[in-house]
Amino acid sequence: MKDFLKFTLASCLGVFVAGIVFFLALMGISAAIVASAGGGGKTVVKSGSVLTLDFTKYIPEKTNNTEVQTFEFQEKDVPGLHEVAKLIRHAAEDDKISGILIENGVGGLGASSASVILDALKDYKKSDKFLAAYGDFFTQQGYYLASAADHIVLHPVGTVDFRGFASYVPFFKNLLDKIGIDMQIYYAGNFKSATEPFRRTEMSPEAKLQTREYLTDIYDMYLTDIANARDINVDSLKQMAWQFKIKDAEDALKYHLVDEIGAKADCELWMNAEMDKKAMDKITYISMDEYAGATTLPGTNYSAKDKIAVVYAEGDIVSGHDEYGVIDDGRYVKLLKDLRNQDDIKAVVLRINSPGGSILSAENIYQQLIGLQADGKKLVISMGDYAASGGYYLSAMADSIFAQPGTLTGSIGVFSMIPNPSKMLDEKLGVRFDTVRTGPYSADFTVVLPWQEREHKYMQDRVDAYYELFLNKVAEGRDMTRDEVHAVAQGRIWSGRRALDLGLVDRLGTLEDAIASAATLADLKEYRIKEYPIFQNPLQKMITDLMDPGNSASSSLMKTEIPQMIRIYEAVQSGEPQARLPWGLSPIR
Repeated sequence: MKDFLKFTLASCLGVFVAGIVFFLALMGISAAIVASAGGGGKTVVKSGSVLTLDFTKYIPEKTNNTEVQTFEFQEKDVPGLHEVAKLIRHAAEDDKISGILIENGVGGLGASSASVILDALKDYKKSDKFLAAYGDFFTQQGYYLASAADHIVLHPVGTVDFRGFASYVPFFKNLLDKIGIDMQIYYAGNFKSATEPFRRTEMSPEAKLQTREYLTDIYDMYLTDIANARDINVDSLKQMAWQFKIKDAEDALKYHLVDEIGAKADCELWMNAEMDKKAMDKITYISMDEYAGATTLPGTNYSAKDKIAVVYAEGDIVSGHDEYGVIDDGRYVKLLKDLRNQDDIKAVVLRINSPGGSILSAENIYQQLIGLQADGKKLVISMGDYAASGGYYLSAMADSIFAQPGTLTGSIGVFSMIPNPSKMLDEKLGVRFDTVRTGPYSADFTVVLPWQEREHKYMQDRVDAYYELFLNKVAEGRDMTRDEVHAVAQGRIWSGRRALDLGLVDRLGTLEDAIASAATLADLKEYRIKEYPIFQNPLQKMITDLMDPGNSASSSLMKTEIPQMIRIYEAVQSGEPQARLPWGLSPIR
């Protein structure tokens, strides 16, 4: 009875505390709704507004496809990359928008995503409206986006970081050796470098070769776009970086990377002059988030019966259900099954922006993509910043594959990593394990006992088998032989431009190009676009999570604060074979 009373009391206390937390959360939500509404409801675009672009925040491929920040109450949508590009183009024709200001010279986009925005800015500039840029400091990618501006203003004590690209890789093997953790690593492909930080102390020659190659490809595109925007010779730009000529604001002005040295107020003087306003007139700004909420983009042709489904697949490929910011097989298998049953959907464009992940989850999604084609629907792939390893696994069978020049793709290879702390437990902590077995293999593959050769052989054989599966799927999808695929595989990463030459993709082009191709393949004269998956805005998602009894606030916080580390942990502890790029790969620094 005493134990029962203790249990009952603890349960009641738990419910009481949960109720208080939920009540406080709802109070915060209510306050946030009032604050965001500002008592006036929907944002209104005022005549003469200047649209501000700030690329410091992460921009998902599809609107709202981002992990919710715990206790960050926001009812506004988070505009996706392609919506942002459409809104920039729409601003050129919007009578209430007088110009655009790119502010905060820090960019947080991948190479291909940045080119999507730059292309939109170029189209916007065909109008007679101004495009200005201001920054206290310009990173290399921030400057890339600002380079399209008619007038660039740099703070007097700022500079433009213009030194070339570099990729940094941390290595943990010495640390793991010191603490007694043996990373048991199995991989197929000499270029499959994702495991190198755990088995080497420096980059292998193969890793350096492929990294230098794709960095050079992306850097050449970067310099060409800036050269065209600023009317500066490419060789001159290379010399500026090679000799580190841009050390301060004066250097940036001297070499024509910027047009003026001054504060934001000086940039506003220039914008007011462009708008034929008085020098000190107040400028009405509207952010991209506000503009998205206040703007209705040109509608779809709802009279068209036939549809093209655009499915966004973004993030790591993982096992799970209904996660944002990742490609979880639970959500995507269900979604693709639903699309297969919709007769009015004649084609599917799969927009992939993924470094890969679980090959088991990728296979589950792959089978549904094959099913789409078997049901008579055309499948076209559009690649974003990454469509590599597991991301390429999902692409190979398509009727047509579009990459962007700066896409990182290929990386056809597989690996597994399993940490074994038995040495640390024994030698560092004095903990030993013994076992009684009912058979010779009963205690194999446990992480608390040293492994025998047969265990290592089994794991390597398993990885090799998955690699052969990968090769054969690519060979079948791309109409190549197994050996032809192997020659360009082995985990090697390629830029989109080189992938085209190697036959791994069919064309270079944008998402819009891929949609047009899907319409041609499906012989559609009139059609409308339907985008998937459907994501809730941050406030809706947070309420859903709060109402979920299985939701853990601490787990949510962990995944919000350190999502990359969580992904690495989940991948390693699962022991699942992985087809993915190195974690944290980002070529533009």
